[in-house]
Amino acid sequence: MSFVVSCIRLSCCAGALMTALLAAPALSQQKPAAPKGTAAAGAAPAPAGPARIPASFVPQILVPGSHFHGVHGLAFNKDDQLFAGSVVGQAIYRVNVDGGDVEIAVDAPNGMADDIAFAPDGTMAWTAFLTGTIYVQRPGQKEARIIATGLPGINSLAFKTEKDKEPRLFATQVFLGDALWEIDLKELKNIERPDFKPVNYGDGQRRPIMSGIGGLNGFDFGPDGQLYGPLWFRGQVVRIDVDRATMTVVADGFKTPAAVNFDRRGNLYVVDTALGQLWQVNAASGDKSLVATLKPGLDNLAIDGRDRVFVTSMVDNGIYLIDTATGSWRTIIEGRLAIPGDVAVHSEGERETLHLADIFSYRTVDGATGTVTTRLRMQGDALEYPLGASVNDKHVILTSWFTNSVQRIDRHTGKSIQILHEFTAPMDAVETPKGELFVLEAGGNLVKVTGAEGKERTVIAKDLAAPTAMAEGPGNVVYVSETGTGTIVRIDLGTGARTLVADNLKGPEGIAMGPDGRLYVAEVGTETVLAIDPKDGTRTEVARNIRMGLRPTPGLPPAYVVTGVAVGRSGAVYVTSDKRNAIYKLIPQY
Repeated sequence: MSFVVSCIRLSCCAGALMTALLAAPALSQQKPAAPKGTAAAGAAPAPAGPARIPASFVPQILVPGSHFHGVHGLAFNKDDQLFAGSVVGQAIYRVNVDGGDVEIAVDAPNGMADDIAFAPDGTMAWTAFLTGTIYVQRPGQKEARIIATGLPGINSLAFKTEKDKEPRLFATQVFLGDALWEIDLKELKNIERPDFKPVNYGDGQRRPIMSGIGGLNGFDFGPDGQLYGPLWFRGQVVRIDVDRATMTVVADGFKTPAAVNFDRRGNLYVVDTALGQLWQVNAASGDKSLVATLKPGLDNLAIDGRDRVFVTSMVDNGIYLIDTATGSWRTIIEGRLAIPGDVAVHSEGERETLHLADIFSYRTVDGATGTVTTRLRMQGDALEYPLGASVNDKHVILTSWFTNSVQRIDRHTGKSIQILHEFTAPMDAVETPKGELFVLEAGGNLVKVTGAEGKERTVIAKDLAAPTAMAEGPGNVVYVSETGTGTIVRIDLGTGARTLVADNLKGPEGIAMGPDGRLYVAEVGTETVLAIDPKDGTRTEVARNIRMGLRPTPGLPPAYVVTGVAVGRSGAVYVTSDKRNAIYKLIPQY
């Protein structure tokens, strides 16, 4: 439902930037060989003195994986089976609410679902937010069918059912649009709809109902046949007559209402994502009462045939059952991480702390125990979908190409200090010991940012090929992974001069420099971690079969979830696994 926050700036997903990204060579998807670990290691800019080169590495799972990749849409079918959708994971899952078992019902890429709805006959429909597509799959069909495209930010949907009439499908655009549509099911159901006056854009037929609504998110049809839904940007729940295109406020005073649903007795429940709360609202009077408080980042809800209320949390990658009588709740399924992206490590004595861009949160991880601490949560804190991460003694630097932002976090307190916008899909950023900020943009630029408000920006290097991540090296240089061409380049931060370090890599993403002076690189195309000598480009395989590299969504950066690599002072290599939602630790053996 609420995959993108109100301040999002997604112009990067179209136009010149995406044209440049799509022009980059496709990544190799070779399957890895059998598991093994071999030589190499790393930490931060290499110390003085002879480097110690590990003979091998022993891999271990530091943080175990989980199901989903951020969970959003939620719905029960006519048989009371629960289905959950993931936008980033591009999959729909079938969940056993009693045993917690999970299986994929619709795999990537067609399974991307910000919301899911079922018709009385079992037909399932869902919205693919990032591609602006609506899918439908009828009972017994093996493949889903696209019934509408060209709807950026398509978010919520629901069937309107009336006795002795064919169901009608309605859907909303939110964040990348603000409109309510009726979607034509004529071809799907082979019925006559003389009342349907569609707009045909050559990519599916739909009838416009309303626009400029205020962010109509997860909605439902009530017993009276009217549409009830939350207005994300106005803190209200409204009632809409879809035939007369009229809207009435039912209740207000919410902070960020994300979804509503009716139970079979006509009770209306509302999720407030910013406060992590579930409310009950009297649809006639507008009176509301607080049912339960969980944590910020709740996204959707669904009610089963026994009127049990289930909610999703995108931050905690979980589904929860709420007792509406007592306000207590229990976990059906949950993950320690949501979608681990880039990672950085800060070494202090023997302690190594990971700083993780987990997309829906900023988290720290103890490098010895794997203990995860959530420092900032989407919707509840000042945070903008972090995907890139770096760290120094003072600050953690987070980047988000979703919101075109770079964010400074106080490393000690975990609080946000500053958020800078108006970049062009920033993938990574580093802050030098001098306090200089350098930002790597997906469109191909390395930008130096100066000034108290970060308004002064100078392009240091340009025409990089889908640059993904960078690592600081000694001598005022950074090393950049270019996913588009499979290369690693060294860039002088003073002159912008670049030097080729390594080529013919298959999808290089995360990169870090170790205490042995070598670069550690996640080669996503082979699911391998390599150690590369920056002096001559020689490479050594460190570990393979690290499950990495979610399939990219067409039109978005090829490394749209970055596989992160960080190296501690101990020489331990930390690697994120977006496919498993896990973090690996590769322990050096000398």
